[in-house]
Amino acid sequence: METINWLDFEKVEIRVGTILEANDFPKARNPSYQLVIDFGTELGIKKSSAQITSLYQKEELIGKQIVAVVNFPPKQIANFMSECLVLGVVGDNKAVVLLQPDKPVVNGQRIA
Repeated sequence: METINWLDFEKVEIRVGTILEANDFPKARNPSYQLVIDFGTELGIKKSSAQITSLYQKEELIGKQIVAVVNFPPKQIANFMSECLVLGVVGDNKAVVLLQPDKPVVNGQRIA
């Protein structure tokens, strides 16, 4: 594992957002959802592609707060532009468990 310094970590903008929409993404190479996420007044609404279909149904994602990196450049995934990277724990079976605050917080708050 490569070591980073504190300045490297400070460059990463990790924020909390609330999922507003979760849609099927049939054109993705791996099973994924297209997410629309509210990151509050400063950052607004961002889209993301997330490979979380094995553990989550679309309906249960609506209203869920998640943690995401919001300062990566947009990435083209099939016909969709992903604007942030939703964070999760990847298990042995490649299933992703979303990272989320254990209590409700204001959208857009920074993880430190």
